Amino acid sequence: MSDHLDSRVASFYILKKILDEGNTIEGAMDSLSHKINMSDRGFIRHLVTTTIRRLGQLDKIINHMTKTKLGNTQMAVRHVLRLGITQLLFMEVPAYAAVDSSVGLIETKLSKKLQYLKNPVNAILRNVDRDREQLLKKFGNTRLNFPKWLLKSWDARFDNAIVKEMIAVCLEEAPLDITIKPHLKAEDWADSLQGKVVRENTVRLEKSGKINDLAGYHEGEWWVQDIAATLPASLLGAKEGDTLLDLCAAPGGKTAQSAAKGIAVTAVDMSHKRLKRLEENMKRLDLKVDVIASDVLNFKPPVKADYILLDAPCSSTGTVRRHPEILHSRQTQEVKGLVKLQSEMLDHVSSIMKKGAILVYSVCSMEQEEGPDQINALLQRDRSLKRKEISKEELVGLEHAILETGDLQTLPHFIEGGMDGFFITRLEKI
Repeated sequence: MSDHLDSRVASFYILKKILDEGNTIEGAMDSLSHKINMSDRGFIRHLVTTTIRRLGQLDKIINHMTKTKLGNTQMAVRHVLRLGITQLLFMEVPAYAAVDSSVGLIETKLSKKLQYLKNPVNAILRNVDRDREQLLKKFGNTRLNFPKWLLKSWDARFDNAIVKEMIAVCLEEAPLDITIKPHLKAEDWADSLQGKVVRENTVRLEKSGKINDLAGYHEGEWWVQDIAATLPASLLGAKEGDTLLDLCAAPGGKTAQSAAKGIAVTAVDMSHKRLKRLEENMKRLDLKVDVIASDVLNFKPPVKADYILLDAPCSSTGTVRRHPEILHSRQTQEVKGLVKLQSEMLDHVSSIMKKGAILVYSVCSMEQEEGPDQINALLQRDRSLKRKEISKEELVGLEHAILETGDLQTLPHFIEGGMDGFFITRLEKI
């Protein structure tokens, strides 16, 4: 008899871990990976991520359909309804399967104190199925799925049409991007993996299955990396034989990009756990990298490098299409703390740069204060740095991402299929 969990049961437990315990999607999935059938993994991930992406709309519908509000003691029932309504309205799941599996969760996985809600849950889901068109029209505002502080931030920075496009892409399932080693032909790997080349060495896969089952993974021919995340390292301008300090380097995608070109990379990160993952990745990729465990604010290199890459801790709002849990875990106050940390890191990095050295600062964020405001403030207080503007020739196909200042801001809708939102600036020590 199999000890694997039914796919809906696994989805229920994973959703609870994310929303009730603050786990990431990856962490919650990994914690139950030994109890999940590989054949169910794709469905479970799709169900959970879609539920989290649509949480605002789902909760409005649930509140509309329930006579009495489901409080904290009935949160497990709300989770069941969230998963059931997601299947009915936002996935191609037969109604009988969505309803029956949800009622089954109430019967077998919830405490006896909540069993009395079995019939109401059945009735609610059948009514949702019956009234789906009216409900989607009444609660079709996709802004409901985004926290007010984030919408306020985006509305202040971008015009309405851009925000609408950003939201639409963030609600879609993100494809998988992989970076092919520079000496290999991306076109060959696109053919082998049934993907397509989207830029230089990036191959995009719409459906991937388990990553380490893909051809070339164990041979170290490629690594997972969103197309936007490839830009900071590529804009450094470093070449074979140059030295690079990669700060906040783990898990190592940008490190691998540089090391694969023959650049002498020193990867610095304060997290021993994340550095272990970086070292494992470099071993799989057969790339030589010096690894140092250190807080960036305390780090003093023995020899000053030609290039520095600072991929600073940030709000990660540019990655919500792949990590929608961020929408429910991040708060305004946290962003303020991150802005302060970024500022301190930039000041320290400037102090360890030699004349003529190049610094690329990047954040996977779409917030004004973490990007343009952060760099404008830096250049006001530190006259030893100047912008080395990013040119259109360096970003063929993404010229529209270049700001008037010569910095770069990618947005989720900038390419077909989406990309992460990154702010990138390039600075020179004078």
